[in-house]
Amino acid sequence: MAFTIEQMRFWSPEVRDLEPYVPGEQPKIQNLLKLNTNENPYPPSPKVVDAVQAVLAHQADALRLYPDPDATVLKQAIAKQQNVDVSQVFVGNGSDEVLAHIFKAFFIQQEPILYPDITYSFYPVYSQFFGVQTKQIPLNEKFEIDISDYEQENGGIIITNPNAPTSIALGLDKIEQLLKANPNRVIVIDEAYVDFGAESAVELISRYENLVVCQTTSKSRSLAGLRVGFAIGQAHLIAALEAVKNSFNSYPIDRFAIAAAVASFEDQDYFQEQCEKVIASREKLVANLTELGFNVLPSKANFIFATHSLHDAAQLAEKLREQGIIVRYFNKPRINQFLRITIGTDEQNQRLVDTLKMLII
Repeated sequence: MAFTIEQMRFWSPEVRDLEPYVPGEQPKIQNLLKLNTNENPYPPSPKVVDAVQAVLAHQADALRLYPDPDATVLKQAIAKQQNVDVSQVFVGNGSDEVLAHIFKAFFIQQEPILYPDITYSFYPVYSQFFGVQTKQIPLNEKFEIDISDYEQENGGIIITNPNAPTSIALGLDKIEQLLKANPNRVIVIDEAYVDFGAESAVELISRYENLVVCQTTSKSRSLAGLRVGFAIGQAHLIAALEAVKNSFNSYPIDRFAIAAAVASFEDQDYFQEQCEKVIASREKLVANLTELGFNVLPSKANFIFATHSLHDAAQLAEKLREQGIIVRYFNKPRINQFLRITIGTDEQNQRLVDTLKMLII
């Protein structure tokens, strides 16, 4: 919706110039195959449903009283699963809120923060929103992050690993190289997709006082609808995030989300089983698309990034949409011939492959 200059006179100047993040489309189409927002195709653990129902059974107090502002039981569950101390865990209303607090707590510096030119598109939004100086570092010709490019003066570094939308992951040796080269700035590793085959940097927390690792329950734990994200770092970094949180919203996570997330972390067998399903389906889909002539970047995420030399990506996305299949297309330099495709079930992936066969052969 467009507004006139007269109407926008009430807006803060910063908001008038803001270019907000555009989330993935959530259309209401019958028989839709939705492969555009990297949601997990499998439901959360049955224990999650039981936990939410248990909260509902005590709804008088559950709804009347505020939740625990510290979400203590959730922090304890995360700390146990990640093998860290509770003082090293921060939780928020989805990883996007956690990232917002990270930008506010650590990145307002004299020097620009560094992040890849092709990465999670919320980073430039938060940079503009908080007035953070930035310098985008180009990925190499293979769409990989070259750590040596980050060995320069900066106000902090944030890297998605595996990267989005490219799906390519860095090894821990590269992350450690990054940490050693920048000991006086906070390094944030955004691990939204790490559970689908990449190496987590959490094990480096005890050795590096400048490392913050951010994760989410939205992808691998199938809890996108409940909005629970978390960060892990040494206690002095977590304290800064708590200060920002308590200056913004002291109760970011409701009782239902706390209970559901705790149950998810307590059911590790189910979690691991679903991740393995997604990984197996991803490898099968990569093989099928390769047979159709697609070039698929090496993925450690629950999505793939694919291009076809003979078919325009925008046109393919539109033709798939006409067939009731939605994938993510980015009309941006360097990647405007790629499609980002969320991994579905084997049946959903087969529908995609069959449809592509019809469209390109």
